[in-house]
Amino acid sequence: MPFARLATATTPTCHIGLGLAAVGRPGYINLGREADLGENRSVDALRARTHELLDAAYAQGVRYVDVARSYGRSEEFLADWLNARPDIDDVVVGSKWGYTYTADWSADAETHEVKDHGLATYERQRAETDALLGDRLDLYQIHSVTPDSPALTDKDLHARLADAAAQGLTIGFSTSGPAQADAVRAALAVTVHGEPLFRTVQSTYNVLETSVAPALAEAHEAGLTVIVKEGMANGRLAGPHAPDALKAVAAEAGLGCDAVALAWILRQPWAGVVLSGAATVTQLASNLHAPAVDLDEDQLTRLATLTEDPRAYWERRGQLPWH
Repeated sequence: MPFARLATATTPTCHIGLGLAAVGRPGYINLGREADLGENRSVDALRARTHELLDAAYAQGVRYVDVARSYGRSEEFLADWLNARPDIDDVVVGSKWGYTYTADWSADAETHEVKDHGLATYERQRAETDALLGDRLDLYQIHSVTPDSPALTDKDLHARLADAAAQGLTIGFSTSGPAQADAVRAALAVTVHGEPLFRTVQSTYNVLETSVAPALAEAHEAGLTVIVKEGMANGRLAGPHAPDALKAVAAEAGLGCDAVALAWILRQPWAGVVLSGAATVTQLASNLHAPAVDLDEDQLTRLATLTEDPRAYWERRGQLPWH
């Protein structure tokens, strides 16, 4: 694990990270946002909510925070929180570049983000991130790499990323889509001067979408830290929307469906950090019960029946409305 602050942490929740995708902008595809955020989604309201979540997460031992250029003002909100707490030096900060936020703080925008993995976008967004987070940034990831992404073959981009790594920044990538495993394996083959470029990988993995698991195990074996995102399947595994099998196991455990869903991921030997995408402190507290969940073989077998074909899973995800 490239982050000693995580590798040496002993708090049970230290390997649960907090992702700010759901609270850094007024619109997102997570189910239940009407109840989670309500009508007041002003910049000040979401800044305050983000800071409340960060305070609660830090108090409970969470030490990784994940943001992105396309998550509205997530970098700004995190930077404000860090700057107001100069004594906190043990938080690992990861951000991403490759998508540009275009919704202009509207939940009803026709286009919320635009993808571009070109060198010019990297240089622009790297400067934007640096202006906000400066030397507090630990990890910079290419956002949503797919097998056809030019970021996998652009040698000039690789050279710039290697330069950033030489200056102490950890370089990683995230994946999305039904061919995540192919993207992970292609990225593992990227080298600069004979050395692997990437040291972390962040992928979507949950009880519904498991197709990337073998590739993530290979990445872990190759020395990369694996970060798991969308463990709640954009709200599809949360209590009101969870399938019956998950609800039954959660009832047996006496905890929420969310805690069980995240516990299932934490069991994977290659899972370094599992992200909570909580939008409320109550959700976060429930998520953080995951390390205490002990699933038996019968429960694991029943949860395994929920796995979907990856193409069907991603098609359904693509149909979730921004709201």
